[in-house]
Amino acid sequence: MKDEEYMKLALELAGRGVGRTSPNPMVGAVIVKAGRVIGQGWHRRYGGLHGEREALADCRESPRGAVLYVTLEPCCHTGKQPPCTEAILESGISRVVTGSRDPNPLVSGKGIKYLRDHGIQVDEGILKDECDGLNYVFFHYISTGRPYVVMKYAMTMDGKIATRTGQSQWITGENARRRVHEDRHRYSAIMAGVGTVLQDNPSLTCRMEHGVNPVRIICDSRLRTPVDAEVVLTARSVPTILATCCREEGRYKPYVNAGCRILPLPSTEGGVDLKELTNRLGREGIDSILLEGGGTLNWSSLESGIVSRVQAYIAPKIFGGGAAKSPVGGLGTSCPDHGFRLKNSRVTALGGDFLIESEVDNHVYGNC
Repeated sequence: MKDEEYMKLALELAGRGVGRTSPNPMVGAVIVKAGRVIGQGWHRRYGGLHGEREALADCRESPRGAVLYVTLEPCCHTGKQPPCTEAILESGISRVVTGSRDPNPLVSGKGIKYLRDHGIQVDEGILKDECDGLNYVFFHYISTGRPYVVMKYAMTMDGKIATRTGQSQWITGENARRRVHEDRHRYSAIMAGVGTVLQDNPSLTCRMEHGVNPVRIICDSRLRTPVDAEVVLTARSVPTILATCCREEGRYKPYVNAGCRILPLPSTEGGVDLKELTNRLGREGIDSILLEGGGTLNWSSLESGIVSRVQAYIAPKIFGGGAAKSPVGGLGTSCPDHGFRLKNSRVTALGGDFLIESEVDNHVYGNC
């Protein structure tokens, strides 16, 4: 097998940690000796062994003289775990093949330098694009300190997220809804506005087998969330944050008693200051947010510049109706050149539905 084939195996292993390593990256490692895989592992959960140490622990024979394939540059600092570079050196491994460089300033090239300085051959950049793509959340979070925000919505082919009567369940089919729950497992938090809570009374939980529930964040500037809403009634079992501009602390009590956390924030013209909200969440270790808001929150999120990716689930249906809601509301742009542009789009078929995913290009174009 070639280096690329062993790295593909390491990537597959790394992906098994999805939803459980945050805010750490997903990492997979494979140890090969004389053309045989003698050990493999991945970072299983935050605080647990890193992929390299998992692979070393899995070895069925001495790794001395072997080659280590790892999707991310080995760490060289002490965090929840000791440096992987030391474990590699002590193991007698003679060559290390990496995919991505770690953008963490505590590592960023230092891990590779340490290994080379101690006589280990290091080859970089094998399947780099695939390895970088695996940890797009980590790369964004470690470089900005803010969570990676994915704005998700489901709509009909005529751009409606509900009928004229406000009904929205269900626009898409089972395959698309299953994918949504996989993403609720993938990302650290899920965010919605109070309007969604009042309209749909959602649980905002992950309903896939063995899935991890995201932290729930409700943007509620005037603290209108009903105390008997599903997100409040289940707050002791699923962490729930009410982000609000309300400063009347006497109104906090029923929510706090139910297990919710109140996060007072400055206000902006559109309600809660979303930039400050994401800054604070980032400082608390929340590295990613799945935004499942309505048109108002979606527009405010785009306008504030916090959105990194858009997921549009499109169902082969037409609702019609001038009063039927569309996925993005707000004031809107004044001219076509000032619209939010998307890039690097890809399309996935999910049963009869389609998912279009695009990155947000926050560059301002043109003059009107």
